[in-house]
Amino acid sequence: MKRQIIDTIEQYDKIIIHRHVRPDPDAYGSQFGLKHLLQANYPNKTFYAVGEHEKTLTFLAHPDTVDDAFYQDALIIVTDTANTDRIDDRRYPNGAYLIKIDHHPNDDAYGDLLWVDTNASSCSEMIYELYSEGVKYKSWVLPDEAARLLFAGIVGDTGRFLFPSATVRTFEVAGQLIRYNFDRNEIFNSMYEKEPNLLHLQGYMYENFSMDENGAAYIKLTKEILEKFQVTPSETSLLVGSFSNIKGVTAWLIFIEEKDQIRVRLRSKGPIINQLAKKYNGGGHPLASGATVHTWEEVDRAIEDLKILCRDYK
Repeated sequence: MKRQIIDTIEQYDKIIIHRHVRPDPDAYGSQFGLKHLLQANYPNKTFYAVGEHEKTLTFLAHPDTVDDAFYQDALIIVTDTANTDRIDDRRYPNGAYLIKIDHHPNDDAYGDLLWVDTNASSCSEMIYELYSEGVKYKSWVLPDEAARLLFAGIVGDTGRFLFPSATVRTFEVAGQLIRYNFDRNEIFNSMYEKEPNLLHLQGYMYENFSMDENGAAYIKLTKEILEKFQVTPSETSLLVGSFSNIKGVTAWLIFIEEKDQIRVRLRSKGPIINQLAKKYNGGGHPLASGATVHTWEEVDRAIEDLKILCRDYK
């Protein structure tokens, strides 16, 4: 499969790389890491990485601007995106050929060519695997900037290598990446340092979350609460792991009210939660997923479902 992807890349002079909406470090790491990898090995081709910019990820990269006409006869690659509804920049079908590279469950098998590896810790790890195949097949090189981005993506999706998704291979890949010339401390500081207002919101979450006897925890962050702490909905992604350090918590839901929807972040220490996420217009990994609801009544139903899930797990 990896060689098929490389062969396909070599057939096109224009390549546009997409990723999912509301990007996280792995979305940027895989998307821009792939862009820099390919630029270094195919300097005569044109590469763009598109999508709405997430300002908390400015330390990693900034998306490109592409005219509609450029999509004609272009190869489109989508990284780290399980389904078409979550692809950022809806022009992705306008190219000549579509490749999907992803590590989420393949519930939406879109694309002309698909490479899905649910055993990979992150899509950034998969891009490194593509590079490794490229070394053997086409004598590829990996520039420092691509290594920096892929390392950041792996760190982000493994929670600094603390999540079960970090395998022996993940550590092997990370060990190879840190040989390149980039500042790991700068990455860690940029990813995990928080503004004071965000820490104040985190304190509010610790003081106000609810948890039942089976470890089902949750908190509702309304628009009024976010306004009080001057935190945007996207910035709350930096707090999604807050409850992981609380003894007795089995799984948790964080509800973030936005302008026209309520975003749901689901995390777990054991129970499989991506099926719960699918029930509420979402999906993701077994222990880390996302969903969307539109009423507080749906929120309450999701909480009850989580309680049942944690009860049955116990």
